[in-house]
Amino acid sequence: MPDLLRDELVKTSDIIVVKVGTNVLSRKDGLLNVERIERLVGELSGIRNRGKKVILVSSGAVGAGMGRLGLKERPALLPQLQAVAAIGQSKLIEAYESALGRFGAHAGQVLLTADDLSDRKRYLNARNTLRTMLDYGALPIINENDTVSVRELHTTFGDNDRLAALVANLFSNPLLILLTDVDGLFDRDPAEPGAQLISVVANWTPKLNSYVVEKTSKRSKGGMSSKLKAAKMITEAGGNMIIANGDTPDILTRIFDSEEVGTVFLAQDVVLRARKRWIGYAGRPAGTIYLDEGAAVAVAKKGKSLLPVGIADCTGHFEKGDLVSLVDPQGNEVARGLTNYNTRDTLLIRGKNSKAIREVLGQFHYEEVVHRDNMQIVF
Repeated sequence: MPDLLRDELVKTSDIIVVKVGTNVLSRKDGLLNVERIERLVGELSGIRNRGKKVILVSSGAVGAGMGRLGLKERPALLPQLQAVAAIGQSKLIEAYESALGRFGAHAGQVLLTADDLSDRKRYLNARNTLRTMLDYGALPIINENDTVSVRELHTTFGDNDRLAALVANLFSNPLLILLTDVDGLFDRDPAEPGAQLISVVANWTPKLNSYVVEKTSKRSKGGMSSKLKAAKMITEAGGNMIIANGDTPDILTRIFDSEEVGTVFLAQDVVLRARKRWIGYAGRPAGTIYLDEGAAVAVAKKGKSLLPVGIADCTGHFEKGDLVSLVDPQGNEVARGLTNYNTRDTLLIRGKNSKAIREVLGQFHYEEVVHRDNMQIVF
């Protein structure tokens, strides 16, 4: 019997983003599991035949390259990782194109770096390109561009779970499905007796992080903690998410038949405009503004703009219009927003009443350093 909640999710979602992990796509010896890709493409085609627009975020390039090269462990050095990814990426996309050909469709390869979505213009271009590919009837297949992403701590997504959430947040009302090698989120280590699968997460609570039990893998970068971060990112932006076991036969078909499989994360009671989704989740801040306790409460709890009187300090090199991170006295990021002042001017007017801005700077353009309309709460 179909689950009514899940039935509503799959029927009302405007776009479906499916992310499949390295461990699902790889055999035990590290080689690419072509048979698994063929079955996955068959299920994706079934979803498309139901009238849904589908985007695939696929891991597996490094894993495929490891298999081709006979490597037993994931390389530790960045140049090695990039080379292995390049070797594996061609094999990965060839497998998808071949499988899609049986259904009269084509694969559209899209390689992204974090910079592509942190820059507002490139963010919009990525969204428009994906929409056009969908209009042409192609299946966009997205992966992180490991080959050219060189500043690892700053320009890589870290894992494709976050990439998938960022891609889903390009669109309104998305359903993100993360296919991994576990059945979903459990209330303890799944190996322990009595461990229970959590079917639905309706509200985000810190207790969820205590359920995380990481599995070690030589091939993949993500884990349950990264999946929870992706869930928080997409549900706070108004989307829904499901974690399910990609090793389960016909898992996508079962999801779209509204069977009670996996863990569902429900959208929080908010609908964000595309610009707000970019500010909160895709853009990379150019600097940090540190708030005093009163300003932190006013911004995070009372929906207020950030005034100069509430600023304790700032770091980084940002200009007017740049994205900045707003941090409370405890060091927690509470919001992100577009600043009306550069670093120098912000330092000069910090802690002062807005009426003093003209006296300090010799001109007065904005009362607020970050206006509420250009801000998104992220904690």
